[in-house]
Amino acid sequence: MSFSVTILGSASAKPTPSRHPSSQIVNVHEQYYLVDAGEGAQQQMARYGINPLRLRGVFISHLHGDHLFGLFPLISTLGLYGRRTPLDIYAPAPFGEILECHLRYFDRDLPYEVQWHETNTTRHALLFENRTLEVWSIPLRHRVPCAGFLFREKEPPLNVEKFKIARYGLGIAQITAAKRGEDITLASGETVPNAELTYRPYAARSYAYLSDTNYSAKAARLCAGVDLMYHEATYAATERKIARERGHATSEDAARAASEAGARGLIIGHFSSRYKEESQLVEEARRLFPQTEAATEGRTFELPENRIKK
Repeated sequence: MSFSVTILGSASAKPTPSRHPSSQIVNVHEQYYLVDAGEGAQQQMARYGINPLRLRGVFISHLHGDHLFGLFPLISTLGLYGRRTPLDIYAPAPFGEILECHLRYFDRDLPYEVQWHETNTTRHALLFENRTLEVWSIPLRHRVPCAGFLFREKEPPLNVEKFKIARYGLGIAQITAAKRGEDITLASGETVPNAELTYRPYAARSYAYLSDTNYSAKAARLCAGVDLMYHEATYAATERKIARERGHATSEDAARAASEAGARGLIIGHFSSRYKEESQLVEEARRLFPQTEAATEGRTFELPENRIKK
């Protein structure tokens, strides 16, 4: 089952000829979620072959323009495409006022409903849940209320070992019961423990998106054991003072957060326009956390399925 992250934008507030403002697509089991929506988000989706009608939800970390200005033209375009299903948007207050103003002046007659859900940026809380996924808020430390997001896949259903089906002569009802986690009683009266028959096809995966923020030990702890972390790295290590003053992180801050979280991989982005190449920032982060990659626009990071060993 798919779980991936596609980078649409990797710039900070000032876009450059080669970088767009922050935006990503998270794909979980072919259900698409937009995470932040900097200017040009919908053009980037078109460029990388992502159909906006497949969006199941939008998560906005905070109300700075480089994370938001691309959302409103997308709302309009979805109406032109004939979207009918509601679009759920998770964002801090006062996003509702901004949305109401946009709808009043530009999108009075959308063929679908836009539903805003307020994110409390001070709490680690469950924002969204369906059959396969949970999305949790992660409080961050920025100049305005800001939250990151933890995408956590639910445990996949149990599978029954095929050779055990043949060995014990299991029928359909018994197989179904085993998949529910039940022990199975055979016609002989013997009870076969569920663990003898079943396995998890793969371990549940997770992705943490830590948008604009100073280094936060609390945020790192809330992401403990995450498979892949995105952490902003606006500045090089030598600019730690200005980073702290502006509510941002350095490359070393991002690496430290990934290390303390026990992450398996790290993506850094939100690069200041002062850096023509992000290689300096990546190299600095790799000194502390070798599994660091740059948020290169158009790149898709796959979270592979890892079968659980018995």
